[in-house]
Amino acid sequence: MRRLGISGAVEFTPPAFPDRRGLFVAPFQQEAFAEAVGHRLPLAQLNNSVSHRNVVRGVHFADVPPGQAKYVYCPQGSLLDVVVDVRIGSPTFGRWEAVRLDSRNYNGLYLAEGLGHAFAALADDTVMIYLCSTPYNPPAEHAVNPLDPELGLPWNELDAEPILSEKDRSAPSLAEANEAGILPRHADCLERYERLRSAE
Repeated sequence: MRRLGISGAVEFTPPAFPDRRGLFVAPFQQEAFAEAVGHRLPLAQLNNSVSHRNVVRGVHFADVPPGQAKYVYCPQGSLLDVVVDVRIGSPTFGRWEAVRLDSRNYNGLYLAEGLGHAFAALADDTVMIYLCSTPYNPPAEHAVNPLDPELGLPWNELDAEPILSEKDRSAPSLAEANEAGILPRHADCLERYERLRSAE
């Protein structure tokens, strides 16, 4: 377990057990997760995406409350996973950190409610699994443009122009999202985290 420099973001790397038949690994373990984070991960939905090389998805986040926490890992291929602090009032607002997730290490990344999430596929047929704490709720879900020059996300690791959905390409910059009042407030996020911990 490794805490990132942005609060609410934690990387987990599970042990893998290879043998002559192949390999066994448990990418998500609830007890280890709860010990590290202070509460269990409520699980409402599991998402699976498959991406071509150089596809960028995100930066996505949800209204808080309730928000949507995510635990993500890559069972096939390789990707650069990016957490962006979009919480108004956070000491690390506007900062990002990147973690490489792949099918060699089966490491996963936890993003608490209120954090922005994006990734870039570094190989064809890259699979991303998302364990989500709340179900898909379109009116409560938002995006910040992953090409926002003020954010400066690390897409220079791609070997071609990023491939984006029209929704992500037309998303507002972080400054525009702030002006529009769609970003989560850090205080609301802290209250949400405390409620999860106290419910244990």
